[in-house]
Amino acid sequence: MPEFLDHQHLHAFLMTFARISAWLLLLAVVFLPLERLFALHPRRIFCKSLPSDIGFYFINGFVPVLLLAPALALVAVGAHALVPYRVHAAAAALPIWARALAALFVSELGYYWAHRFAHEIPFLWRFHSVHHSPEQVYFLISARAHPLDNAFGRLCSFAPLYVLGVATPLTPEGGVVSALLVVVLTMWGFLIHANLRWRLGPLEWLVATPAFHHWHHTQGELRDRNYASMLPCMDLIFRTFYLPRKRWPSAYGIDTKLPNSLGGQLAYPFHPTPPVDLSNPVAMNRQ
Repeated sequence: MPEFLDHQHLHAFLMTFARISAWLLLLAVVFLPLERLFALHPRRIFCKSLPSDIGFYFINGFVPVLLLAPALALVAVGAHALVPYRVHAAAAALPIWARALAALFVSELGYYWAHRFAHEIPFLWRFHSVHHSPEQVYFLISARAHPLDNAFGRLCSFAPLYVLGVATPLTPEGGVVSALLVVVLTMWGFLIHANLRWRLGPLEWLVATPAFHHWHHTQGELRDRNYASMLPCMDLIFRTFYLPRKRWPSAYGIDTKLPNSLGGQLAYPFHPTPPVDLSNPVAMNRQ
C-alpha cells in the first residue's frame, strides 16, 4: 500500500508539473511577443530576477493548493451544515451565467479586503512585500508572491463563494463556476502585470488593465491604491481608485532590500524585525 501511494503521489506530482510547465510555455508564447511589440518600459527578457520569478511561479503552482485544499474543504462542509438551506437553494436556482457573475463579484470583494489588509497589517505586509519588491513589472510578476500570501488571498477570495453557495465543489455546477473563475482570474492577473502600454478608455472603469495595476506597484503611497484584481468598482466603492488618464508610473518596487536568492525571499517574512519600507509613509506608520 505505501508503495502504491508513492507511485500515486509521484504520478500526481509529475502531472501537475507538466500542467504548470505547459501553462508557462503558453504564457511565454502569448506575452513575450506582446511585451516586445507594445512595451511600456524597455526591459531585457533575461533579467536578473528571472530565475527567482520562475521559481516562485512553480512554487505557487504547488504549495498554495496544498494549503488551501483542507481549509476550503472545511469551509464547504461547514457552510453546507450551518448556512440555511434556502440560501444555497437560491444560488443553485440561478442560471450558470448569473452564478458566474455573482461568483466574480463576491470573489473580488473578498480578494479586495484580503489585498488591502495585506498592505495595512504589518504582519501580512511582510509576506506581501515579496510581491512588490521587483523594480520591473512584467507578466511573470503575477506569480511572484510568497506562497503563504498567495494562499491567504485565495482563501479570502473563495471562502465567501462556498459560504453563499454560488461556487462550491459539492455540486457539479458549482465546481464548473469555481474552476472557470480560477482560470479567468489567473489569466487576468498575468495580463494586468504585463509590461504593456495598452489603455482601454471608458472600459478601464469596468475591468482592471495594466495601467490600473501598474500604479499599485509604484513606489510611495500610491501603492496603497487599486487593490482589485479585475473589477475596479471595488476601489471606486471603497475610495482607493487611482488612474490618471495620461500618466504611467516611472518607478516600481520598495526601498526595503530583500535577499537576492529565492530561499532568502521565502524566509524573509519570518525575520524577527524586517526593515521598514522608507518609500511608503503608510508602511512606516504600520510599524
